[in-house]
Amino acid sequence: MRVLLAAIVFALLAGPAFAQKSIPKYGELEGKPEHEIKAEKEAERAYQKSLGRIPEQKGSSDPWGTMRGDSAPKTVAKDPPAKRAKADGAK
Repeated sequence: MRVLLAAIVFALLAGPAFAQKSIPKYGELEGKPEHEIKAEKEAERAYQKSLGRIPEQKGSSDPWGTMRGDSAPKTVAKDPPAKRAKADGAK
C-alpha cells in the first residue's frame, strides 16, 4: 500500500516537470527577429572599436610614488620604560 501511494505521489509531482517547454538559454539567437540580431552585432562592433581607442597606460598610477623615497630613515624603537619598585618595599 505504501509503495503504491509513493508511486502515485511521485507521478503527480513529476507530471508538471515534464510538461514544461524548453526555455531558451541566454544568448540564443533563434527566437530573435533579424533586425535585433543585426543591432546586437553592430553594438558589439562599436563596443570593440571603443575599447581599441583607449590609450595604453604608461607607468605607475601611484599618486604618492614620488613622496616615498627608497632610502627612508628607519625609526629606532625606544627602550620600554623601567619598572618602578614599590615605595614600601613589598613585592
